[in-house]
Amino acid sequence: MKSKLFKFSKSVVKILLPVVFKILIKLKLNRRVINFLHEKSYDSNSKYNFTSLLEKFLEKNKIIALDVGAQGGFNSDAFFPKKYDHFFEEILIEPIDFEAKKIRDKKFVINKGLWSEKVKKKLYILDNRLGSSSMYEPNENSFDLHDIREKKYGDYKVTRSIDVECNTLANQLAELNINNLDYLKIDTQGSELEILKGLGKFRPLLIKIEAHFFSMYKNVPSWNKLTNLLYELNYVLIDWKGIGNHATRIPAEADLIFIPNFDNKVGKEIIMQNKNKFISLMLIFGQLKLLQIIIKRFGINDEELAKIEDEYFN
Repeated sequence: MKSKLFKFSKSVVKILLPVVFKILIKLKLNRRVINFLHEKSYDSNSKYNFTSLLEKFLEKNKIIALDVGAQGGFNSDAFFPKKYDHFFEEILIEPIDFEAKKIRDKKFVINKGLWSEKVKKKLYILDNRLGSSSMYEPNENSFDLHDIREKKYGDYKVTRSIDVECNTLANQLAELNINNLDYLKIDTQGSELEILKGLGKFRPLLIKIEAHFFSMYKNVPSWNKLTNLLYELNYVLIDWKGIGNHATRIPAEADLIFIPNFDNKVGKEIIMQNKNKFISLMLIFGQLKLLQIIIKRFGINDEELAKIEDEYFN
């Protein structure tokens, strides 16, 4: 009976969707509805509550997280449900002084920059749009492609610049006597590749990194150099979320999610060395089906994990 009802519902939806879409096109709402549904698909992760499972796997251990570009605090974009924030030990990198002071209540706040080497770099500050400040200068010639209205161009103008002392990611963690890194997030408006080059021996279990398909800054390295480096480091892309408008039919930027390549020996070793934290991160990020496939391949038996049903991405 359930199977017949499903087939009937599927047939009805198949008939109705093209009609509804034609109406939306007439009303010029089709793109808005698509974007809305896309956003809701990510919000669906908040419907689950894996707190008890996380407590079981982590056993009071914290997930060591490095947030590079921590303006607004850890997980400020709520990419994963904020109810899980307390499972992380946060290390926050924020080179702008007054922004770093706002998050001083955290245990580790580093008021410096990161780069591929120890060097002093110029940071271009956009006081009218502080989150768009960058080590790269904005390119006004690209603004029309990014759907920025001409009257808003002033928000993207550099109001001042500061010299920032930079170190490598590996060196900075060594100074804090941190030997393992579980989660790495980099959102630095174009300098992600240079920061990633300073990873050293660290191999996080999950990486969230921003890539610019069409950068609004001058001389930002091509996004494929970033992804190529991650693949060379034995990581694989498992999810992405588009950011910003562009004159093309793809987003200007995207948050990319990488994990160790579970299909090869090196990636498997990285995962198995900290398998409980890896499982926890996959639950937090809602990667349920992929997690079940990986643990089955690796011979990890857990009845609770096997019973989880992905209600939104089935």
